[in-house]
Amino acid sequence: MRELLRLTPAPTRDRATDALRAVAILGVILGHWLVTALVASPGGALRAASPLASMPWLAPVSWTFQTLALFFMVGGHVATRSRISSRARGETYGGWLRKRLARLFTPVAALLALWTAIAVSLLLGGATPITVHTVLKLALSPLWFLLVFAALTAATPLLSRLNPLWPLAVVLHVDLVRFGLGGPAWLGWVNLAAGWLVPYTLGAAWTRGELERPRAGWALLVGGAVTTAVLVGWAGYPASMVGVPGAAVSNLNPPTLAAVTFGLAQCGLALLLREPLRRAMERPLAWTAVALVNLSTMTLFLWHQTALMATTATALLAGPLPGLHTSPDDPHWIAVRFLWLPVFALVLGVCCAAFHGFERRTGKRSRRVRGGRSRVVHVRYRSETTRAKSVHDA
Repeated sequence: MRELLRLTPAPTRDRATDALRAVAILGVILGHWLVTALVASPGGALRAASPLASMPWLAPVSWTFQTLALFFMVGGHVATRSRISSRARGETYGGWLRKRLARLFTPVAALLALWTAIAVSLLLGGATPITVHTVLKLALSPLWFLLVFAALTAATPLLSRLNPLWPLAVVLHVDLVRFGLGGPAWLGWVNLAAGWLVPYTLGAAWTRGELERPRAGWALLVGGAVTTAVLVGWAGYPASMVGVPGAAVSNLNPPTLAAVTFGLAQCGLALLLREPLRRAMERPLAWTAVALVNLSTMTLFLWHQTALMATTATALLAGPLPGLHTSPDDPHWIAVRFLWLPVFALVLGVCCAAFHGFERRTGKRSRRVRGGRSRVVHVRYRSETTRAKSVHDA
């Protein structure tokens, strides 16, 4: 713990950013574990189901654990700040981008290799194609996020000055044509980029110092919440902020205007919580927990669905178990599901122990560089952001 505190001194690191990233990744993991069920059919096949389909009153659960907008905002903030720092060191765009993408995609190799072997073994062992398709879809579903995030990371120098209102206008017009004018459904996929570009460019605005005043956070929180309520209550958007099997419209695949405005509210709340989080992170125990999550962000994100499926498949040997293999159609399933969460976490811990080396390998050199130059980079970064804020205030 002392070594971790020494390597991440509070004066040279905004620990609130790390806390928000940890909240975002844990929200995604818990959300998936709570709303994803693998139901065993009489023939032994597994099919995906969700308690949100049979119990729509659970929609508020998705409001709590749908934290992707927060992750994109923090990602945009960190990437913009990182590019400013790399430029101050004289690093080229190509060198900076290679390091950023290596941190994203090097850990993916282990996931793809393992699941390729599992898929082949399942097929050779007589598993039904439905089962293989279900588990592969769940295991590899996190990769769509990485592709979008990588594209936005690559475009960071172009996006660092983009006003979030521009991508928000794109989302608005796409939904207007799609839902209001009966446009084609495929048009919604334009929002896969535009929708997540909104919080990403908010992160860049945060770096520029444009979101420091509390009124910015309040405007995003209140404006986003009211707009989302109007869209859900009067415009017919789904209440759930995640996909629900069998639903005619999903707020997430692709993102809708309601998902984006909900994300704006979430980002506003996060901005308002920065100071309380900074104070909380002064406590060694709290900071150690957040730092450990941040050191394993990619591993946790990539392997959390594998942990769920490994638990489900192994426990199936004992027969269908409540909250794990049964249909998620009553409150009893929810209560039992909470009891399985520590088991999922334990299996995820095993996955982290086995595969964290891929993430550590890509981050070791950059952490050494940051450790030696962090104070110089911090001063340069503060100088640039102070100048940007002065221009903005003027």
